[in-house]
Amino acid sequence: MEIGLFKKIGRIWPLKIDWPLFFAVMLLTLAGLFTMSTFSGDNSFFEKQLIWIVVCVAIFFLLSSMDFHFLRRSNILISLYLIITGLLILLFIIGSVFQGARSWFDFGFASFEPVDFAKLILILMLAKYFSRRHIEIADIKHIIVSGIYASILFLLVLFQPDFGSAIIIFFVWLGMVLVAGISRKHLLLVFLVGIISFSLLWFYAFEPYQKQRIMTFLNPLTDIHGSGYNAYQATVAVGSGQIWGKGVGLGTQSKLEFLPEYQTDFIFAAFAEEWGFVGVIIIFALFGVVIWRIIVNAVEAESNFETLYGVGLAIFLLIQFILHVGINIGLLPVTGTTIPFLSYGGSHLLTEFTGLGILMGMRRYSRGVQRRDTHNEMIGIS
Repeated sequence: MEIGLFKKIGRIWPLKIDWPLFFAVMLLTLAGLFTMSTFSGDNSFFEKQLIWIVVCVAIFFLLSSMDFHFLRRSNILISLYLIITGLLILLFIIGSVFQGARSWFDFGFASFEPVDFAKLILILMLAKYFSRRHIEIADIKHIIVSGIYASILFLLVLFQPDFGSAIIIFFVWLGMVLVAGISRKHLLLVFLVGIISFSLLWFYAFEPYQKQRIMTFLNPLTDIHGSGYNAYQATVAVGSGQIWGKGVGLGTQSKLEFLPEYQTDFIFAAFAEEWGFVGVIIIFALFGVVIWRIIVNAVEAESNFETLYGVGLAIFLLIQFILHVGINIGLLPVTGTTIPFLSYGGSHLLTEFTGLGILMGMRRYSRGVQRRDTHNEMIGIS
């Protein structure tokens, strides 16, 4: 009877979900959701985010049921890349300005930030490029070509200006180049180019407020009433949480609005204030599970393309997590970076669940799942 039941479930439920990954992600989203809630006043962020979570989970399961072999086709990926590039260019014409950056399309009932999907499409592009050329990756021309793909998106985002997203795009490219097998001398060349590029950006591209943010990073207390205010209030919020936190909905820095943008750019600080050091450890552990499971699925993937995609997705989420936490505890300059799964916002949440849904779709035909299915058939449980 049990064997027959397993066979029926296998036919009705063809998805190959990594449940530890899914449950870790859901706990992270719930942690962010509770941090947005309050026992009095406006709960609109909570309500809107709850709707986005339901939509994103549905999309995650839909994508998990799909076969993504078609993403190996160059014409598909080039088309996606051209579309997202066109959208980033269009922002300079009809985009809406929010907090000094022209990075949103405002439709009235909703808004859309294309840079989030640009990061995901870049990962797919680089995965495709390096999967076909991993043997000859030591040839510097492949570093240059892949760098051009990333640089186009990097510059379009930088001049919005969205410094935080531009940094993430750069590190996604750098991380995937390193995984692909760049030589040491080329690695040194990359860093030299990076230093020269930063110098040129400092003198000719950065806005005065962006320079001030970097200078404030060196000594945030020099201007706590100006450009260092957000960083100062974030560190106060994190420290005031102590061991056990002040309790859900009871954070004074966030709920009394001393800490600005606590639902998005500073939600880690708001969470740490309410949940304390213990809560922070739990967040780190859950995020560790997410990265670990993504890497496991990447290693077990069917081909180099799926492996590189999974690694790129892990790099993307990890860099964003490190930047957000570093900003919130005063170790990095404020760049307006959300944290995966916790921060308020539909665009980034949809991108993250889409990225994981694609990974789960690829997991359906991975080597690891095929080996487990074969083993289950041999012992008679599927």
